[in-house]
Amino acid sequence: MSKVTLKINGESHLLDVPPDMPLLWALRDTLNLVGTKYSCGIGVCGSCIVLIDGVPTQSCVMPAAGMAGMEITTIEGLAPNGDHPLQKAWNDVDVPQCGYCQGGQILTAAALLKQNSNPSDKDIDEAMYGNLCRCGTYPRIRKAIKLAAQYAAKAGVES
Repeated sequence: MSKVTLKINGESHLLDVPPDMPLLWALRDTLNLVGTKYSCGIGVCGSCIVLIDGVPTQSCVMPAAGMAGMEITTIEGLAPNGDHPLQKAWNDVDVPQCGYCQGGQILTAAALLKQNSNPSDKDIDEAMYGNLCRCGTYPRIRKAIKLAAQYAAKAGVES
């Protein structure tokens, strides 16, 4: 076991975890942050995405012990009150079907909108490429991202 302090959703947490424990399991099993989902376990599906220093990262393949000093944001930390423009747009467009992949989808979209406040379809498709949705809600995801950009622009806030 090794002790590591992780900054997750703005709070520091001292964890005692095996050195090779993936961040995904530290979040889910140690901190009960279960919005980050397990699916493939090899970093190709996007269900386990968290933001590490603002960058979408597959948490199933990142050792928790190596994340010290980085800012980790889970879906629970994006906007705890559910008032982020993406969360509002996701609800307004009724994006989720089963919902399993949506945490990773929303966090990836948040990183995109932070870099590009008015993305084209091509920009969205490229940014969201590594996020798989078994239910095929891709058209609604694209629509919600564009709507979130509009919400953010109207409110004068960063997406």
